[in-house]
Amino acid sequence: MKLASLKHRRDGKLILVSRDLSQAVDASDIAYTLQDALDEWDTLSPLLQARYDALNDNKVAGRFPFNPKECASPLPRAFQWADGSAYVNHVELVRKARGAEMPKSFWTDPLMYQGMSDRFLAPYDDIELCDEAWGCDFEAEVAVITDDVPMATKPLDAGKHIKLVMLVNDVSLRNLIPSELAKGFGFFQSKPASAFSPVAITPDELFDVWESHKVHLPLNVHLNNEQFGAPDAGVDMTFDFSELVAHAAKTRHLSAGTIIGSGTVSNLDRSKGSCCIAERRMLEILEDGSPNTPFLHYGDRVSIEMFDSQGRSIFGRIEQEVVPFE
Repeated sequence: MKLASLKHRRDGKLILVSRDLSQAVDASDIAYTLQDALDEWDTLSPLLQARYDALNDNKVAGRFPFNPKECASPLPRAFQWADGSAYVNHVELVRKARGAEMPKSFWTDPLMYQGMSDRFLAPYDDIELCDEAWGCDFEAEVAVITDDVPMATKPLDAGKHIKLVMLVNDVSLRNLIPSELAKGFGFFQSKPASAFSPVAITPDELFDVWESHKVHLPLNVHLNNEQFGAPDAGVDMTFDFSELVAHAAKTRHLSAGTIIGSGTVSNLDRSKGSCCIAERRMLEILEDGSPNTPFLHYGDRVSIEMFDSQGRSIFGRIEQEVVPFE
């Protein structure tokens, strides 16, 4: 299935979107919001699936053209958003550029932080920025949404709790990060609201590219209409999503609607480009001794999208412009 939330009140209004992203149909009589659907997934997902199948077969009344610009993020707000750093080669690169060694434990124990979840940006919302000097950056990632996950769930069992997959722009304020981390208490001001793709999909919609709880497709990032990177999200992912979900659930139950992010997608093959500015700057430091690529300025536009083997958009596009906060 492909699901989206029209902008409506705080938590959106649930719709189903056709596989080719051309048509949609109201689903709010089954579950008013996506969170409602996740709360009763076992009961409601068969009803949603039946309507989704009818939509794709052109056998459902009330179809209308799908407009992603009318959508909020699939979950406009969530009970929990935890972002990992599953591409450890990216972490190693960042640390190497500043002359810091990476602990060996990073290859066996995932990094994860708990981010802002009480308000997400819509996929076409502007990124409002108070000060360009804060070093605004995009981070293109894949994310999953779970149902209720019991505490201490192991990776072998965690995969069955993954109900939906989507894309995310995890906005970061790079120049605020060092002083925050120096306090030893993690991210807060340096991690403002993230934006998610217009559509969240069930893993079966990925067919054979959903393997070992990874998405084996390039993640395309453009900055000001020029390709910035297209690394493969399945390659060099040290921890798959079942491991990330299990890591998050080690000491706590995860409520339905928990979002787990992959962290910035990154490949060891640097010819694939990067999914964030910070990584490109680190490569420039290693090669030239100093960074050349600036962080985002007002008026810059970033887009994030993933395509299937036929060149068709799977999740729709995240497209955002950086603007001054008034």
